Amino acid sequence: MTEETSQPKRKSTIREYIEAILIALLLALFIRTFVVQAFKIPSGSMLNTLLIGDHILVNKFIYGIKDPFSGNTWIPVKKPGRGDVVVFKYPLNPSQDYIKRVIGTEGDQIEIKNKKVYVNGEPQDDSYAIFLDSKILPAGVQGRDNMGLKTVPANSLFVMGDNRDNSYDSRFWNFVDLKAVKGKAFIFYWSWDKKNFSVRWNRIGHLIH
Repeated sequence: MTEETSQPKRKSTIREYIEAILIALLLALFIRTFVVQAFKIPSGSMLNTLLIGDHILVNKFIYGIKDPFSGNTWIPVKKPGRGDVVVFKYPLNPSQDYIKRVIGTEGDQIEIKNKKVYVNGEPQDDSYAIFLDSKILPAGVQGRDNMGLKTVPANSLFVMGDNRDNSYDSRFWNFVDLKAVKGKAFIFYWSWDKKNFSVRWNRIGHLIH
């Protein structure tokens, strides 16, 4: 009698563990898909705002609840605004994720003159941008430092890296479709300085601007 009663209890306990694990996995998948996702910064295109080795969290619902496959918005909240640091699918290879700062939104006219960005004819605040190359390239060479007027199409963004002389962005491949935007970067949760083999404690927990 003892063996017969203990076996069902053992099966019941195993089943409870399996159910708990499945629920945890589904919850984690839901959070990653619709709420928040972690990303690691692999390059210096957003220096000094984001450093190589920074680990960040991205708010995925701030711009609305989206279909994870098509990118269509199910429940709209708001659209990305100028100055937002956003993660998106790289237009030339959607399997890669890029992170840049929004410079222009739908209808904005963007122009660059000698490294200075103008939006709708007005010079922009570049306090977050850095310039590591003193050379100024003419428009005929490439659009890094001088770019003719471009108008941002409907449902699109013009984005640039804060490391202006070392960023592959909308100056070279044009615009980001809003459907490709995954979310807004908002906080550092970890930062590892590989070069000095140390933790950047002063960055952890700080908001991203």
